[in-house]
Amino acid sequence: IYAVEMDPLLEKQEEMAQITIFDPLEWYLFGEDPDVCLEKLRQCGASQLCGKVFKGGETTYSCRDCAIDPTCVLCMDCFQNSIHKNHRYKMHTSTGGGFCDCGDTEAWKTGPLCTNHEPGANSECQLNEELMAQAKKMFPSVLKYIVDMTIWEEEKELPPMLMTREKTDHYYCVLFNDEHHSYDHVIYSLQRALGCELGEAQLHTTAIDKEGRRAVKEGPYVLCQEAKEEIKRHSENVSQRPLHVEVLHADVMAHQKFALRLGSWLNKLMSYSSNFRQIFCQICLKEEADYEKPCLISMLMLWDAKLHKGARKILHELIFSSFFMEMEYKKLFAIEFVKYYKPLQKEYISDDHDRSISVTALSVQMFTVPTLARHLIEEQSVITIITETLLEVLPEYLDKNDKFNFQGYSQDKLGRVYAVICDLKYILITKPTVWTDRLRVRFLEGFRSFLRILTCMQGMEEIQRQIGQHIEVDPDWEAAIAIQMQLKNILLMFQEWCACDKDLLLEAYKECHTAVMRCSTSSHSREKTVLQLCGHTLESKRYRVSVDPVSIHLPLSRTLAGLHVRLSKTGAISRLQEFEQFQVELLVEYPLRCLVLVAQVAAEMWRRNGLSLISQVFYYQDVKCREEMYDKDIIMLQIGASLMDPNLFLLLILQRYELVNAFKKIMPTKDQDLTKQYNILIEEMLQVLIYVVGERYVPGVSSVTKEEITMREIIHLLCIEPMAHSAIVKSLPENENNETGLEKVINKVAIFKKPGVSGHGVYELKDECMKEFNMFFYHYTKTQHSKAEHTQKKRRKQENRDEALPPPPPPEFSAGFSNVVKVLNCDIMMYILRTILQRAVQLETHLWTEAMIQMVLHLLSLGLLEEKQQLEKAPEEEVTFDFYHKASRMGSSALNALNILMLLEKLKSVPQLEAQKDMVNWILQMFDTVKRLREKSSLATAATTSGSETTKGDETQSTQDKEKAERKRKAEAARLHRQKIMAQMSALQRNFIETHKLMYEYTQETQGREDSVMEEESIPLAIDSSKIALGPKQGPSITEKEVLTCILCQEEQEVRLESAAMVLSACVQKSTALTQHRGKTLELSGDTLDPLFMDPDLSCGTHTGSCGHVMHAACWQKYFEAIQLNSRQRLHVEQVFDLENGEYLCPLCKSLCNTVIPIIPLQTQKMNSEDAEAVAQILSLTRWLEIVMARISGYSAKNTKGLLPYSPAEVVLAFLHRAKYSNSIKEMLVFFATTVYRVGLKVAPNEADPRIPMMTWSTCAFTVQCIENLLEDESKPLFGSLQNRQHSGLKALVQFAAAQRTTLPQSLIQKHLVRLLAVLLPNLKMEDTPSILDVDMFHILVGAVLSFPSLYWEDTVDLQPSSISSAYNHLYLFHLVTMAHITQILLTSATDNSEEAHTAESFCREVCQYTSGCFSRDVPGWHLWDCVKKGITPYLRCAALFFHYMLRVSPPEDLLLGEFKALCSYLSLPTNLFLLFKEYWGTVSPLLQRYLMEMGKYPRKRNNLIELPEDYSCLLNQASQFRCPRSFDDERKHPMLCLFCGTILCSQNTCCQELVNGEELGACTSHALHCGAGVCMFLKIRECKVVLIEGKTRGCLYPAPYLDEYGETDPGLKRGNPLHLCHERYRKLHLLWQQHCIIEEIARSQETNQIFFGFNWQLL
Repeated sequence: IYAVEMDPLLEKQEEMAQITIFDPLEWYLFGEDPDVCLEKLRQCGASQLCGKVFKGGETTYSCRDCAIDPTCVLCMDCFQNSIHKNHRYKMHTSTGGGFCDCGDTEAWKTGPLCTNHEPGANSECQLNEELMAQAKKMFPSVLKYIVDMTIWEEEKELPPMLMTREKTDHYYCVLFNDEHHSYDHVIYSLQRALGCELGEAQLHTTAIDKEGRRAVKEGPYVLCQEAKEEIKRHSENVSQRPLHVEVLHADVMAHQKFALRLGSWLNKLMSYSSNFRQIFCQICLKEEADYEKPCLISMLMLWDAKLHKGARKILHELIFSSFFMEMEYKKLFAIEFVKYYKPLQKEYISDDHDRSISVTALSVQMFTVPTLARHLIEEQSVITIITETLLEVLPEYLDKNDKFNFQGYSQDKLGRVYAVICDLKYILITKPTVWTDRLRVRFLEGFRSFLRILTCMQGMEEIQRQIGQHIEVDPDWEAAIAIQMQLKNILLMFQEWCACDKDLLLEAYKECHTAVMRCSTSSHSREKTVLQLCGHTLESKRYRVSVDPVSIHLPLSRTLAGLHVRLSKTGAISRLQEFEQFQVELLVEYPLRCLVLVAQVAAEMWRRNGLSLISQVFYYQDVKCREEMYDKDIIMLQIGASLMDPNLFLLLILQRYELVNAFKKIMPTKDQDLTKQYNILIEEMLQVLIYVVGERYVPGVSSVTKEEITMREIIHLLCIEPMAHSAIVKSLPENENNETGLEKVINKVAIFKKPGVSGHGVYELKDECMKEFNMFFYHYTKTQHSKAEHTQKKRRKQENRDEALPPPPPPEFSAGFSNVVKVLNCDIMMYILRTILQRAVQLETHLWTEAMIQMVLHLLSLGLLEEKQQLEKAPEEEVTFDFYHKASRMGSSALNALNILMLLEKLKSVPQLEAQKDMVNWILQMFDTVKRLREKSSLATAATTSGSETTKGDETQSTQDKEKAERKRKAEAARLHRQKIMAQMSALQRNFIETHKLMYEYTQETQGREDSVMEEESIPLAIDSSKIALGPKQGPSITEKEVLTCILCQEEQEVRLESAAMVLSACVQKSTALTQHRGKTLELSGDTLDPLFMDPDLSCGTHTGSCGHVMHAACWQKYFEAIQLNSRQRLHVEQVFDLENGEYLCPLCKSLCNTVIPIIPLQTQKMNSEDAEAVAQILSLTRWLEIVMARISGYSAKNTKGLLPYSPAEVVLAFLHRAKYSNSIKEMLVFFATTVYRVGLKVAPNEADPRIPMMTWSTCAFTVQCIENLLEDESKPLFGSLQNRQHSGLKALVQFAAAQRTTLPQSLIQKHLVRLLAVLLPNLKMEDTPSILDVDMFHILVGAVLSFPSLYWEDTVDLQPSSISSAYNHLYLFHLVTMAHITQILLTSATDNSEEAHTAESFCREVCQYTSGCFSRDVPGWHLWDCVKKGITPYLRCAALFFHYMLRVSPPEDLLLGEFKALCSYLSLPTNLFLLFKEYWGTVSPLLQRYLMEMGKYPRKRNNLIELPEDYSCLLNQASQFRCPRSFDDERKHPMLCLFCGTILCSQNTCCQELVNGEELGACTSHALHCGAGVCMFLKIRECKVVLIEGKTRGCLYPAPYLDEYGETDPGLKRGNPLHLCHERYRKLHLLWQQHCIIEEIARSQETNQIFFGFNWQLL
């Protein structure tokens, strides 16, 4: 059956296998019809466990409230039917291979079952005995066959039992998958080696990637062997190692294939019944006869790394569907797994397949089950096994001192080692509640083993300061830091586990301490140095960070610090005395060196060591690592301070910071660099001292809770600036469950501010939390520190308070750490503080900085606060902390010596320290308070104090009052200044209105004057007759001189016909924004298209938009040439724009443009109203039509010599000479017209093509329709609400369209005109005239109005209609088109007894006569009138816009509101439109006779983007049900949703690529061509991103309109919070489309992020 391997007929194979093998097998098993049996079993009820195995790309859900740990997930169906849907859930995209935990009671705190899996009445039924017996007989042989064939190694032979026929010479050359070669490598190698086509090679490669292996050649052994060698040779050329190729006998292939097919068959069987699963598991676990061999399942596991992808997938599914569905067998499987853990992990590490298809990935399913994990620790000592595995796979990285050194590591291999570290995390993820002795022993064993790993890391990768020469190659530092990050949570978890139990904690502490001591003493002790200062002496090892090697990796010391703090918390710290050699100096030494290293890096002493060190220091303090690095080092120093003599502790610090000399004598150095270096070091040291004394927010250092710590972190982050939720989460450390504890406390300290249409929501700190601000918060980076200080000072200034920012009172140290505060009031500290203050006061300019003073003041505040707190708690005699006393003591017995108090007084007068004045005052006040507290309690001492001090207190008071008054005065002055400026501004405004009064009043006057004229003639239709655009009563045009400034040369110029051309930058694009019928296939080749008539549903128009920026034509040409030249010189740089197609970015606003519109001034003509009246008498519509027909027939007969039957209508045809355009304007007219033609029809430019004028009229009409549509959409009035860019663009476009015909032969224009009129006038017999229902009337109106003047042209003279004649021409053309449109509306309308309704009805009766009854007339008149009114409004609005921009007659006031009557009057129509027909009945009735029946609805529906669901998980659900139409497998797809039409497409996948004009296009790109004329908007469902694309080469990503509850988008579902649709943002996307700004958005985005060029948009 499976013999054909190369091009198998899959269906046939499957059918044969079913009939010849599986049917008999199933009959044998069940003893009756298998289908009946299976159906019975299925109805018996399913298991409680869901057990769905995830495929790559599926969405999984985890509940943050109920899951035991983040690895507990639900599949889509279970989640939708569970209680967790309303909890705080997270969505994630599975990498494949996980398994739905629904029904597992150990995975969920509540709601373990969804409604689908709740045990119903029919819990699982037992199978009958015979069936079980049969299964027990049959399963072993089936399984044995599967195992044997799967792990069969012989390439040429089968097992002897299966050798049924003689061997043929029929072999296959089989290529296997690996992760080392890329797709293209494999395709290339196959093409070269086998000489096959690209298509075939691609097929092979896709199959290899999916299945893991593929036969690429068949034939006799020799041929296959040759092919193998060839492939190896070619693949070695491309990359270092060859592809894995084997030659297999055809029979072997067939059997292996069948074995896998059997595997999936078993898989199906086991899903039916628990008994089958149990039998299967028993057989798998049965020990072999000889104990050497592992059981079946273990053999498969051990063989896993040798199998190909397809086989692994099937075997893993078998394990999932059997062992993992039965709890007790899961346990047995886990025991087997742990038994072979080491070999399995080693195989995995040397294998090169992804983790997701390795058997080791199953560890997460077992290790995270709490009861199972405990069992494995107790019985199988799994912690020890995992840590030993780690030590065994990393030996190659150990150096001669047994320390790790990851120089030249392989990233892939280390990445695989992380998997082992992850397993350790899984095992420790749930802490045991009950400890047994056995568990203690096993855990300690594991802990000891883990300490061995840490010992190899303690002090690894030591570095030495480079002196003289810069380091040549940056050492690899990433690996060590990455491992540190991986271990961070594990270290914390070990410490937590130890802390569960007092005895255990002590044991662990001893172990850890011994390990640390072992590492510390190993460095051979050199000679000691002795240091003396202020009568204190310190003996220490000679060591200097700046000379000797130092390492940043000290996990042992830091673990010890963690355990120490936990000891202090449980109170067992008193038992530390049990240690015989507890040398605190040694413990502090290494962390201190590390902090000194950081300080020296800040002082730029290590800059010759390159970037790697800077990166390490960055991570050392970064949120990802700091808990187990920097924070623990600070704790270690606090431990040192609590156990050492404070003076010696400070001497040690001075010594290590190499600052002893800087404090001993004033250094008269002239070397500025050295001074700067010392200053930074002193600052860094003071900062560390502040942290040691002041940072007490650690449980155990003081009695604070985790919540308080998180609150403090958040407060300090928000003190910098308001932040988004995700930004806060990123800045907080995560625990092993990826939680930061933020949600619990955020609302206590902050208020959420919702976002607008863009941006995101932010949290702002509550005012009452501001007092918690500590300027020297130890997790601030330098920039954060200065930003926060600035923000807080600014805030205090605004509130008119002083700018002192003293530290908040810290919580009290716990007993174990209570000695730390002694550091504050010891002699050395006083000496340090005094020395620095003295230098500042004596203005020793180079040895102090403002920052240093700030820190000194901070330390003083801490000391005073401490003393104050102690005095408030206990009687004065008991308080030994005498900070005040020490600070007010003289430094020396010299005459000019000062104490700290006096120094502070002097500081106030130092000009450079103006900013610190408030702080100094605050401290002096505190001194006073503490002094009073001391005095209150001992009056005896009060008597002796000298009087001078009290006055000093008063002085400080009075100076403070003075300062407050000063501040008030300044604020008042500022207020007055603001008022003055505002007054000036309003005066300027008034002045402007005065000077431009004329302009403001002109409009009113003209109305008044015209009205009086009208009254005399008393015409019934007077709303406001000056505001009429068409016909004999046409109002005056607005004539203004247009003076424009060129944005390139900044010169002004008036727009005149004879001067050089001015142009507007513009962008012409095809658009489907108005059509309802997407996907009407557009003629992609424009060569045959006839664009004269527009389809009534506007299926694809050409839109011209402008950004409204003006240039001289000459300037623009220079600019464009310069860009072209520039891009030729930079060939390799990809441009955002396509120069070949004339694209460029507007020089001012950087919008994408591809042409320029010339600005044509309006030619106004005065019209004599008496003449107009006279003409009105003669020229009726009928007469006008006669003349027009005569003209047309006259032209076609070519027999006139310019003489027409004039008769009384001579006035009508009063001719004028046409205005002359300057050459540059003509040039630009031709240029722009050609662009429109080229873009609109997608053809090569050709200036002589007869279709150019058609395209001009078409883009003019379409753009007007787009703008009308937008205004309606946003419910804005028709006039006066356009943006400036739309207004100037439209004006230029309409004037251009009117002028453009002058550049072409008039006979051509006449031809077009006749074709247009033929639609309206049946007497013009033309071929291919479309039916009245097949055209868009507004396009005909625009075309006819713009081309009509061509009728006046003669061979000899250039003539143009006079103003009166054009007024009539416009009027009658418009009336004709309007009547045609009304007919259109009525004929397509499916369904008030007013005058209008009567006329409508009578009109319909007439129509009925002509249509011989196919137009039903039993529709009520009012309904028809309603249809007509609704249907015609958009057309009238468009017409009003068009005539307004063409003739510049200002619209009536009420038209600003867009009222129907005003529209009619402006366009000189009767409000009852049917009166038109009445008036012209004689003329019109013959016209009505020509028309064909075809439907299209008016008014057209406005386009909207598709409806999206409120909840994003509904979309994910849709995506998970999406099946690619062209491929049958279930591998992961990228579903994309088109937001224009709602189609879901399969993107970025070879299965759905299409060939368009010989190019491969991806599904989305080719869909965009039909749906949006190349421009389209998609939602990438699985990644929650919007993709905008244009054409084949451009696109960009745009934030999706879905927000989480914190007002943030979540691209890539990285955070996974529940998302909901934000209507404002979706509306913004809609406007982006309707305003035709998608292309502009793409260009802008590509301009800013040019990195995205690597993406091949064409294949999207």
